[in-house]
Amino acid sequence: QSIFVFAMKGGMVPTWLELLLATQFFAICTNHLSSTRNECNLFCIDCEESKGAFCYYCRSRHHSTHQVIQIRRSSYHDVVRVAELKDILDISDVQTYVINSATVVFLNERPQHRGCGVSAIKASSSSYNCEICNRALLDPFRFCSLGCNLKGIKEDMRTTVPIGDIIDYTRKDDDTDSSNTSGNSGNNEESCSDADYCKDNPSPPRVIRHRRKGIPRRAPFF
Repeated sequence: QSIFVFAMKGGMVPTWLELLLATQFFAICTNHLSSTRNECNLFCIDCEESKGAFCYYCRSRHHSTHQVIQIRRSSYHDVVRVAELKDILDISDVQTYVINSATVVFLNERPQHRGCGVSAIKASSSSYNCEICNRALLDPFRFCSLGCNLKGIKEDMRTTVPIGDIIDYTRKDDDTDSSNTSGNSGNNEESCSDADYCKDNPSPPRVIRHRRKGIPRRAPFF
């Protein structure tokens, strides 16, 4: 199965990403209540089902040939390993963390309070902060999580004006002037066909210029 890397920087956001971020993980699978590995911590990017999370046994039965990623927990927050995302998603703007010897990224934002306390001090003193939730970052990244990355992409798409939509006002004015000139000449011709209009607005009198005669010459006497 071929894997396509989605370039989020260019505004191309995969449809399964929003579903992934909205999915609640680690619930008990209702189809395998008595099984040991019944936590719903898996997600299929091929199916894009509304009920995105499923367990180990559901994967074996319904998603054995699909592209599946596993969600893990760190301090009550959902994370996913970079190794599982690097071939299907551009996460170069997201802060990475090393947890249990594995490099991971957080799924959703973890905003720090802007009041007082240790979190606020870290956010204000940090050289790098998330552009969306202002969380202090360890390295020069733009976002702290995939959720903030998605919000940042949407904001960039709203503020970016495509080149094709930029109006060339200079050219438009030139076209308007030329159209007005041609339109005025046509209107003058049409108005002269109206007798009442011509009576109220007579055309300026013509200036008749006579050619100057040459020097008169006397006829010769015979």
